Amino acid sequence: MRSIKCERDSILRTQRNAVQLAADTQTFRRDRGSRDTGMASDSVQSDATAASADPLDPQIRRFVDELAQAWARYPATDTLTIPEMRRIAEEIRAPWRQGGPQMASTREHLVPTAQGDVRVRVYRPASGAVALPALIYLHGGGWTMFSLNTHDRLMRELAARAGVVVVGVDYALSPEAKFPFALRQIEGVARWLAANGGEWSIDTARIAIGGDSAGANLAVATALALRDSGAPGLLRGLLLHYGCFTSESSQQAISGFGAPGNLLTSSEMAAFWTNYLADPDDARDPLAAPLRARLEGLPPALLISAQCDVLAEQSIAFAERLRAAGVAVAHKEYPGATHSFLEAVSIAAVARRALGDGAAWLCERLDPAAAA
Repeated sequence: MRSIKCERDSILRTQRNAVQLAADTQTFRRDRGSRDTGMASDSVQSDATAASADPLDPQIRRFVDELAQAWARYPATDTLTIPEMRRIAEEIRAPWRQGGPQMASTREHLVPTAQGDVRVRVYRPASGAVALPALIYLHGGGWTMFSLNTHDRLMRELAARAGVVVVGVDYALSPEAKFPFALRQIEGVARWLAANGGEWSIDTARIAIGGDSAGANLAVATALALRDSGAPGLLRGLLLHYGCFTSESSQQAISGFGAPGNLLTSSEMAAFWTNYLADPDDARDPLAAPLRARLEGLPPALLISAQCDVLAEQSIAFAERLRAAGVAVAHKEYPGATHSFLEAVSIAAVARRALGDGAAWLCERLDPAAAA
């Protein structure tokens, strides 16, 4: 089913395209230069890595290859229905959520919103009645796939590393729920949490929001919606992992890391946008494409991006827009990393570094005393 064809076909071609990818990498980096800003640099490849035929970090290469092998056990994606695609994606991602930190408690609740009750999963890293800061987290998957389960370890890692409660939101997926339905659900969860989070021993004055890929898009859109509806101070920070902030990509990105043979391709992103938007004209709506938005008044942000990702340029552009709008922003790009690389935390040092950086930033934003 071509409308939500995700990663199987493209990652099966990855090794055949490695030499071309290396050339694309060098051209892309020459044109851009170093774009790591606001934090200590981690984006300079060694001469040995730059000269390699494969632009991917070896541990990330293993992650990509194992995903390819897993997908190869299933029928071709264009023969599958959307529910079948989602079920298979859950099965393939299951090994990557195993292990990791244990939580003092993990509970699910239904939060009332104008769009109906929304299921959330609340990860608490430490026992006791002390009110902790919170991170609302939104999983990626092109607004179409993945779940609280696929991102379970990622959320536990952030909770444990930052010492915060993580509230994962099971928002409605596309194409069944078109823009802006999921956004309004998440906005409702944020408002409810700010008013009632004390029931879960959450410090409602210290709430941030974050997500990866489409989840990062929804996180920014939620912050924009809250700002524009009279609640600009509800959120204290934005933690944005390899976010998607516009439906448009440069030709360089399309023919480089958006080409077939990458973990996420430009054609797949186009299909995800088709699933998400109720009308093509919605692509111009700032709440769907935050790169088009007026960004003044948003909370401080950390953008974490992957060098070998079709969306890398969007994090660069969004960080520049935030900075121009007077928003405190840091951006860090990780060399040799692909889209979704944080899911490889069990085997990849680069994923552990990125999660550590994000957790440290959360501590500074939400719990300065603990960070010190």
